[in-house]
Amino acid sequence: MVSSRALTALVGIGLSIAVSVAAWVYFDTLLVFLLIPFVPFLLRGRGDDSARTAPRACPECGFRTRDPEVRYCPRDGTELRGD
Repeated sequence: MVSSRALTALVGIGLSIAVSVAAWVYFDTLLVFLLIPFVPFLLRGRGDDSARTAPRACPECGFRTRDPEVRYCPRDGTELRGD
């Protein structure tokens, strides 16, 4: 049985090839294939959990992080404060 991840990858590759061929036929140029590698960057999600987390900083040394797991400064052990 094919896993859902592999099936999603196969469907994505198939759609990518179909769009590439359709663009090649429509625009009548192979330059479209130069743009295909950039499509994932254009369509990716606009944020993950680390981007939504407010940054916290150490009041002593200025260490900053967005990682919610880090609660204390790795340099001096001071508790981090939100900005």
